[in-house]
Amino acid sequence: MTVSVRPTTAETDRAENAEALRPHAEHAFAAELAALAAQDDRPRPARWKLSPWAVATYLLGGTLPDGTVITPKYVGPRRIVEVAVTTLATDRALLLLGVPGTAKTWVSEHLAAAVSGDSTLLVQGTAGTPEEAIRYGWNYAQLLAHGPSRDALVPSPVMRAMAEGMTARVEELTRVPADVQDTLITILSEKTLPVPELGEEVQAVRGFNLIATANDRDRGVNDLSSALRRRFNTVVLPLPESADAEVDIVTRRVEQLGRSLDLPAAPDGIEEIRRVVTVFRELRDGVTADGRTKLKSPSGTLSTAEAISVVTSGLALAAHFGDGVLRPGDVAAGILGAVVRDPAADRVIWQEYLETVVRERADWTDFYRACREVSA
Repeated sequence: MTVSVRPTTAETDRAENAEALRPHAEHAFAAELAALAAQDDRPRPARWKLSPWAVATYLLGGTLPDGTVITPKYVGPRRIVEVAVTTLATDRALLLLGVPGTAKTWVSEHLAAAVSGDSTLLVQGTAGTPEEAIRYGWNYAQLLAHGPSRDALVPSPVMRAMAEGMTARVEELTRVPADVQDTLITILSEKTLPVPELGEEVQAVRGFNLIATANDRDRGVNDLSSALRRRFNTVVLPLPESADAEVDIVTRRVEQLGRSLDLPAAPDGIEEIRRVVTVFRELRDGVTADGRTKLKSPSGTLSTAEAISVVTSGLALAAHFGDGVLRPGDVAAGILGAVVRDPAADRVIWQEYLETVVRERADWTDFYRACREVSA
């Protein structure tokens, strides 16, 4: 059975990409992907745009023989990326698991972009995700007029990926109702999607695979059945091991977001970025960086992604209402919003941290004052 898709032109893609607030990975890093493809002489699995080695290089960064610099998309253990890429080259699907803010979606998108050249075959998991989002739906005007037919069938992103030998993505799989989750079992085990209304089926062609992301920290989580979990190879994405690694991640992402939002670079922002990261890590870990003082942790996750958001918002404040230099007052309100999720319990924890830790650091005086002002 063939599945039709809407044709697009290169000119249309370029025009849409030029106006996109956040271009897809395959567009934003098209030059890097092209450079890798041009110099990649290693074996490639069927329908892969790059070899597994080149996909890993795209994610982890490196310098090609011609001097082209590939920027890191993921800062973390190399082995994690190698296992994820190798999984996609087998008949096992990939499950990226981790607490919120560990770059699961980011890694998923870049893997799909590097492997298939298209990261848009995406199913966004929610409590209301229907079975049709994973299998297929119908054009009801065609269905009522002519009955079940290929023209009336509306393929899901997963069905399209199967038919075209590409990589599909399912975000937040554990938010999807359990009975809808299990529609993936036949797809992942038999590599077949039956269409009983037509007496046909879609068989996955070589190159098809699926990346799912999940976390078990949020409310409303639906655990995966053992049958479904067996169809995945699970890779756990950890939080950054060190403060320096987290500062590096935040700095890189803030620079990328700043360029897309036409924000000026923060020449002296590294000090404030390091403070934001330090605050988040200490409250997240429940102990100060020197290990001397135990702390109470607030209810929020205080993830790297939230640190990126705080710094980006601070940079916008500095650009539009300041002198362009990122200062304590620009990030203080964002930190308060990230830490104090529970107005009662979290505010007490934050005030205690300010008075027992931040206040005692001599070089954090301006930061302490700014946080006290927004917390009053």
